[in-house]
Amino acid sequence: MTEHVGTGFERGTDGPKVILAGVDGSESSLRAAAYAAGLARRQNALLALVYVQPVLAAGAALGAPVADTTGEIAEGLVAEIRASAERLKGIFEVRWQFHTFRGDPYAGLVSAAEELRADAVVVGASEQAGHRIVGSVAVRLVKAGRWPVTVVP
Repeated sequence: MTEHVGTGFERGTDGPKVILAGVDGSESSLRAAAYAAGLARRQNALLALVYVQPVLAAGAALGAPVADTTGEIAEGLVAEIRASAERLKGIFEVRWQFHTFRGDPYAGLVSAAEELRADAVVVGASEQAGHRIVGSVAVRLVKAGRWPVTVVP
């Protein structure tokens, strides 16, 4: 009997070992985190909550007040997401980590998934009207075809 090598799963186990959930403070991202926590609990996987902190374009960051304000907003979001993560931790009793990456949401989630060796990615559906035309982060992740992607409404 030939043993298959390189299937991505350890012998005697199945399902993902690291489930990445992208969170940004939106209602859909918090629902995605809750869904991912349930998956992680059932599969005994690590839940990696990832917030991608946007980077200002060079032209937008002309004065210190703008940069300071953006930093304060980011810190507030991180605190809100951490608080949500604490609530999730208590409810689902899963192993979890919180990570912050910088960049645009798509590139940040791709970097996070690669660095954390994610087996699956869970994101909330976009709540921005413009994404219906340009394409949401979720659609771009699905099209990348590198991980199973679950989009939570």
